[in-house]
Amino acid sequence: MHNFRNLQVWKDAIELAVEIYKITGTFPVSEKYNLTSQLNRSAVSVPSNIAEGAGRNTNGAFNQFLGIATGSSYEMETQFIVANKLGLIQEEQFTPLIEKMYSIQRMTHSLKSSLLK
Repeated sequence: MHNFRNLQVWKDAIELAVEIYKITGTFPVSEKYNLTSQLNRSAVSVPSNIAEGAGRNTNGAFNQFLGIATGSSYEMETQFIVANKLGLIQEEQFTPLIEKMYSIQRMTHSLKSSLLK
């Protein structure tokens, strides 16, 4: 079992999820059940799956949940791109968010690799 609260990737994913919630709070009401909901769910899914995997009894199970977290981050990336193209996320917000997400993806990949050794 791993302590997820000590994992930098989990901490960064939490920060990103909070940023996403703040940004989607500015989206039009018409997006409440569409892109707003999708982005919020995918953003929360990343740290949630890291935490759930860390609580599992084997590195293999943890690795599987890290894979799910990675999938959610790619889903979030797609939703960022759509929101940016629709003008819901401006370029000055978009670039740092994408860079943070890429960093989280790299850390998740590194953690997955370390579990397989």
